[in-house]
Amino acid sequence: MSSSAGSSQNDEHFDDFYTEVKEIERRDSVLTSKQQIERLLRPGSTYFNLNPFEVLQVEPETPVEQIKKKYRSLSILVHPDKNQENLDRAQQAFEIVCKAWKTLESDVTRKKCLDVYEEAKDRTDHMIAEKRKKMKKEGRGDLAIPEDDPSKYKHAVYVMTMKLFADMERRRQQLETRDQEERKRKREAEIEEEERIKQDRLWQKSWEESRQSRVDSWHSFQAGTSSSKKKKKIKKPTEFNPPKLKPESR
Repeated sequence: MSSSAGSSQNDEHFDDFYTEVKEIERRDSVLTSKQQIERLLRPGSTYFNLNPFEVLQVEPETPVEQIKKKYRSLSILVHPDKNQENLDRAQQAFEIVCKAWKTLESDVTRKKCLDVYEEAKDRTDHMIAEKRKKMKKEGRGDLAIPEDDPSKYKHAVYVMTMKLFADMERRRQQLETRDQEERKRKREAEIEEEERIKQDRLWQKSWEESRQSRVDSWHSFQAGTSSSKKKKKIKKPTEFNPPKLKPESR
């Protein structure tokens, strides 16, 4: 119950953020340097910055040449050299913009991002279809739904796109953590094997170095045994003397 309430609250925060940003964009399509830095670094921006289209403020269908132009103008706006009074934050914003462009510049990674967007549309359409089906069963099939409004539909796709990017990042982090743990386990096994080999070599070296000492000890033992045998006296067999016979008295 609390998790669903937390999820609902997060969605409300997201909607507030989205509405505020879009209002700013409508008011000033370029945005000032300060506004762009604020947009890219405000609380919760890490979630939104996973979507490179959102970072560069372009639609997914925008040609790469136009995306490049937007990247250049945006990178100039947030460049640290032009924001000396806010150098650290400008540097962070500039790196976010550069990362987004690097993602969309590559055909491979841009295709992955477009696939996410297409999946978001498919899921949104499925959600709308399920909503219409439910309303029809309830006898309200003739009523409109919020997503009938193109702007509401676009917003629904936008939210779903963000969630899919967040899921991708979560899986990436999980795989990275698993990979780090596997590398750590392998390294520990390697260290253990190296230590075992080291101990074996030390034992072998000690065994080799003590070989002469063992040989000398054996020779000394053998010499002592021979000497003791020589010192032993050989006992002669005892002669048997029969008793003398006494003459018989009559």
